[in-house]
Amino acid sequence: MSEKVIMDHMGINRALSRIAHEIIERNKGTEGLVLVGIRTCGVYLARRIAEKVKEIEKVDVPVGILDITLYRDDLQGRKDHPVLKKTEIPFELTGKIVVLVDDVLYTGRTIRAAMDGLMDLGRPDMIKLAVLIDRGHRELPIKADYVGKNVPTPRNNTVKVLLTEEGYEDKVILKEEI
Repeated sequence: MSEKVIMDHMGINRALSRIAHEIIERNKGTEGLVLVGIRTCGVYLARRIAEKVKEIEKVDVPVGILDITLYRDDLQGRKDHPVLKKTEIPFELTGKIVVLVDDVLYTGRTIRAAMDGLMDLGRPDMIKLAVLIDRGHRELPIKADYVGKNVPTPRNNTVKVLLTEEGYEDKVILKEEI
């Protein structure tokens, strides 16, 4: 297996800056906007996007944390017990424009689980999706509204996002089967 860096720190930073600008532009500002990161990397990316929005608009956009463990559709096939982490959304979702944030969009199943989790907590006016990497291979009709980088990959490859918040150097790695 070989590894290739497909995004470095600067690439991630540029992509998140562009996503922040696109969110502001498409929503005509920040009124009613909230960000919800999917544990774990989605949370860090949502916080970074919120910081960039603050730099641009001088407005604090609320950021929530969503744990989708109990909403996953593969729980029955797992031998290990799922580790539940806390969902922390200290604001109302009803009537809001929610930008759901994740690191990699692949089959769409994680996003489906996240939308189920959000709907259990309220009824947003709209749910948008922001991802750092879209690698294709959808199994569900889900499409990101904001994408840092499209990286078409074979199914047997892996895309891994490493972030400083988890003790790594910021980068995105493509692990290719040889």
